[in-house]
Amino acid sequence: MKHLLTAALAAGLATAATAQDLDKVTMGTNWLAQGGHGGFYQAVADGTYEKYGLDVEIMMGGPQMNNRPMLAAGRLDFLMAGNLLLSFDNVRNDIPTTVVAAFFQKDPQALMAHAGQYEDFTALTEAPTVLISKDGQFSFWQWLTDAKGFRDDQLRPYGFNLAQFLGDEEMVQQAYATAEPIYAAAEGAEVDVFLLADQGWNTYSTTIETRAELVETDPDLVQRFLNASIEGWYNFLYGDRTAAYEAIMAANPDMTVEKLEKEMAQFEKLDIIDSGNALEKGIGAMSEERIEAFHDLAVSAGIIEAGEVDLSKVATTQFVNKGHGLDIKQQLMSN
Repeated sequence: MKHLLTAALAAGLATAATAQDLDKVTMGTNWLAQGGHGGFYQAVADGTYEKYGLDVEIMMGGPQMNNRPMLAAGRLDFLMAGNLLLSFDNVRNDIPTTVVAAFFQKDPQALMAHAGQYEDFTALTEAPTVLISKDGQFSFWQWLTDAKGFRDDQLRPYGFNLAQFLGDEEMVQQAYATAEPIYAAAEGAEVDVFLLADQGWNTYSTTIETRAELVETDPDLVQRFLNASIEGWYNFLYGDRTAAYEAIMAANPDMTVEKLEKEMAQFEKLDIIDSGNALEKGIGAMSEERIEAFHDLAVSAGIIEAGEVDLSKVATTQFVNKGHGLDIKQQLMSN
């Protein structure tokens, strides 16, 4: 294996690291560059990955780029996934990948209504129309109808266009909590956001997957990548985001500092990243008990069938839950 940066280098007994000294790593994201990817861009921009002996390339996802199959094919080393349902699918289909960290303690999936139209989440069950995408219909909508009192006669397809919602005060629609509410506000619509995670949809989100083979053959590389990513997230959340913002905007010119600031304000308001177990165990934290609990929820709602998923293959907690980076948070917050 190519060597790590050493104390001798740090002490100036050798020249600065060259590309040959660094392990090349390619990470794929699940969509166009945005604030929700900020910690990873931060770790590239401020040299944290390089400090850990890594040369990391972020391969952006998007409407024309599905990065998911590229992980199993060996073209990616790490993949930013969505929620655990996708990981269950991999195990069910004998695709040898595993989750090694969960950077969002809450899934940002939400329902959105016009401000003041519905008193609380339960009242949404009386909405005449709820717009849900095709993917949502086969995942969280099944849970909403099974456990939360929603009805299929409310359901209409959501095509990722706000026009229908903006034109009907009684309409409810799915939303990514750091996206559609901001877009609606830009159109002059005040909205209420109901995070599904706060109602019991207990999946992790923005998980990091890698191939099971890499976990077995090069756990040091996996650990270094995750440690650096965790530090990137702490520096992004609590430090100077300027370099990360510049990298995100370079990758996705539709982004602006104003948009990124609004997005990050939503993340903070909804306690999506640095919350739950992450507060004591560090960003990226996971528990086997919670993964099992979400599996049981998915089975109960009919999203997956009992016995289809070997939970021992879904994730490993060997690289997280160590409190890594908590000292960085403490230092940045005390400044």
